[in-house]
Amino acid sequence: MKFLVCISNVPDTTTKITFTPDNKEFNKAGVQFVINPWDEYALTRAIELKEAQGSGTVTVLNVGEADTEPNIRKALAIGADDAIRVNAAPKDAYFVAEQIAAIAKEGAYDVILMGKESIDYNGFQVHGMVGELLGIPTVAPAMKLDMSGNTATLEREIEGGKEIVEVATPFVASCQQPMCEPRIPNMRGIMTARTKPLKVVEPTGEGARTSVAEYALPPKKQGVKLIPAESAGDLIKLLRNEAKVI
Repeated sequence: MKFLVCISNVPDTTTKITFTPDNKEFNKAGVQFVINPWDEYALTRAIELKEAQGSGTVTVLNVGEADTEPNIRKALAIGADDAIRVNAAPKDAYFVAEQIAAIAKEGAYDVILMGKESIDYNGFQVHGMVGELLGIPTVAPAMKLDMSGNTATLEREIEGGKEIVEVATPFVASCQQPMCEPRIPNMRGIMTARTKPLKVVEPTGEGARTSVAEYALPPKKQGVKLIPAESAGDLIKLLRNEAKVI
């Protein structure tokens, strides 16, 4: 069984967000980047399934520039067997999906896993695009994944409940909690990750189809006004005239 796990390089959740002077790009200066937390569920579950089967491979795929390699090595330290980096900035969802689909097709992977979304853009788009480009089923968002031979049983979240589906390989699944407990690298994993293969390839396709016109920070929170209980009329005036919500 060949697993392809797609990971994103995202800012740490404690990062203070700023933009370049023209407000067209995220300012990376001084920012700590991590593996997208949702992708860690996909990575850990792929490793668990490979271990349970006693055979197979787990390949990590990242679309990104050279500065993403420390986190690719971290994924190798967690337990992936090898890695591929597409040497391009992930400019938009379709471009990323196009690169993943090309690698997946060339490598004839059985299971393609990724997080349900990246925590920087929260797009929830790439998995569906990959499945469509490859012409294979997509299950999203998956909360549980088990394999029996070439058939997978997945539990996914739907409005008001859960749905259990079966699908034959190959397929795409996006992952979220509580699929597994994400692993952290141990010392042995960190040492062996240094010698695991990391292949760099150039992008394919036509490039990004969208571009950022401008980024903007949300408006600063305004001060709180406390209205005495006996002055309900003043509260109604403020809601109508200042907040303009009634």
